[in-house]
Amino acid sequence: MQWQPVKFVLVGVSNTFVGLGTIYAMKSLVGLGDASSNLIGYGVGLSWSFLLNRSWTFEHREHPGTALVRFFAVALVAYIVNLATVLYCVRVLQVNGYLAQAVGIPPYTILFYFGCKHFAFRKPVRGYRRAHP
Repeated sequence: MQWQPVKFVLVGVSNTFVGLGTIYAMKSLVGLGDASSNLIGYGVGLSWSFLLNRSWTFEHREHPGTALVRFFAVALVAYIVNLATVLYCVRVLQVNGYLAQAVGIPPYTILFYFGCKHFAFRKPVRGYRRAHP
């Protein structure tokens, strides 16, 4: 448990390179805009993240289907926060689109960690019984 945040950060670093690399490739090689590039990069990184976080970071051994649904719910919320940050930076603050993509990473990461830990990959409570008065 004490290594869980470290593992999450390591997965996050690898996920950042995979996702951000995909975003930048979509922008520079394919010519897509910020939102489309972000969506594609996020999807590639999300697949990578689920596999590593489920098996290594959180060592989740319950049914993967339940974890996957919860993981996507957490990811959707984190993605919305990420995209809102990116678009705000680009459209309102007029920050360069490449830099704005990087600025969107911290709020996404913090929200995503706690969502995964406490919702997507939470350990089930076993043997819990309500006390009767």
